[in-house]
Amino acid sequence: MSYGTKGMAFTEYGPYWRHIRKLCTLQLLCPSKIEAFAPLRREEVGLFVRSLKKAAAAGEVVDLSEKVGGLVEDITYRMVLGRKNDDMFNLKGTVEETLFLAGAFNIGDYVPFLSPLDLQGLAKRMKRISKTIDQLFEKIIGEHEQVSKSGQVQGRSHKDFVDVLLSLIHQPLNPNNEQVYIMERTNVKAILLDMISGAFDTSATAIVWTLTELLRHPRVMKHLQEELQSVIGMDRMVEESDLPKLGYLSMVVKESLRLHPVAPLLIPHESMEDITVEGFDVPKKSRIFINTWAIGRDPKVWSENVEEFFPERFIDGNIDLRGHDFQLLPFGSGRRGCPAMQLGLTTVRLALANLVHCFNWDLPSGLKPKDLDMTEKFGLSLSKAIHLFAMPTYRLCNQLS
Repeated sequence: MSYGTKGMAFTEYGPYWRHIRKLCTLQLLCPSKIEAFAPLRREEVGLFVRSLKKAAAAGEVVDLSEKVGGLVEDITYRMVLGRKNDDMFNLKGTVEETLFLAGAFNIGDYVPFLSPLDLQGLAKRMKRISKTIDQLFEKIIGEHEQVSKSGQVQGRSHKDFVDVLLSLIHQPLNPNNEQVYIMERTNVKAILLDMISGAFDTSATAIVWTLTELLRHPRVMKHLQEELQSVIGMDRMVEESDLPKLGYLSMVVKESLRLHPVAPLLIPHESMEDITVEGFDVPKKSRIFINTWAIGRDPKVWSENVEEFFPERFIDGNIDLRGHDFQLLPFGSGRRGCPAMQLGLTTVRLALANLVHCFNWDLPSGLKPKDLDMTEKFGLSLSKAIHLFAMPTYRLCNQLS
């Protein structure tokens, strides 16, 4: 599924992984590249707010889970593929099935002699979806190659991720090292799969969970709206340049990721040598799972109100999201931490800030905040099992067309 571990997520640590990560960090996820796509994110969030404003004028109840998912999907499509989602590829549905199969309970993983029997049919489904994914990526890459041959890429304000990766094909990943790894078509597809699967679900899940908690806690919602009104005013939307000034928004996002980490279990780690940690002997090649969900709800770490949504616990600002503080690890830590953390956080904060700043939100008739369904849907990501519905009321002074 991961093209013979040619991507980043499931590749064993070593020279190849280091060079692939360096390539992705420098060519795709560096601050300048993230900044280059800021106008794109601004445009998509603007279209998103306009669509919600129309729903507000019509007095409609909005499926926020679907709407937010669509926003993140459009941003991802344009950044990675250079196009809006036109259903030509049906990539989202295919990736969602891939993520489901990757996170599904497989008895063969725990009783190895049953693995060849494929009693649950998971291996058969994975082979089928792998073939579908590969065909979709071939279409996407082929389309970009045609555009490149016609010279249209040079006319763009910036290249999308596929353009950048294709420009590196047949080039050494580490030209200054005697261990030469050449960038091939398979590498491009593996990296694309990592990027798209990592983006589609994670940002949308984080936004929906945070909105759900804000609707359940009107006090926190009011406090956040007051901060936004004070910093931004009531005559414009929130811009990315405003985000560093929004301290309470940062606390709200941290608290949401503490209670609802997008990945309840980090990608499995493996010990590279025999080691003793806090009196525990960990043999070499041991597979280690880090339960971020349990860490975030540990009363020994977070005090007695551990189950309460209370952003003020981060008021001193000493705990960050970069993996420096082991009590909060939504993006992992160290060399295997999520390389797209900054991009993901920017998308989450920008979308969330505008949802809260531009609209007041009411629950559907008869539903009280405490009655909101908080059931989790377990998988590689921990999404909300029941979609979030709410009715928006536009609250800014300006009139978006």
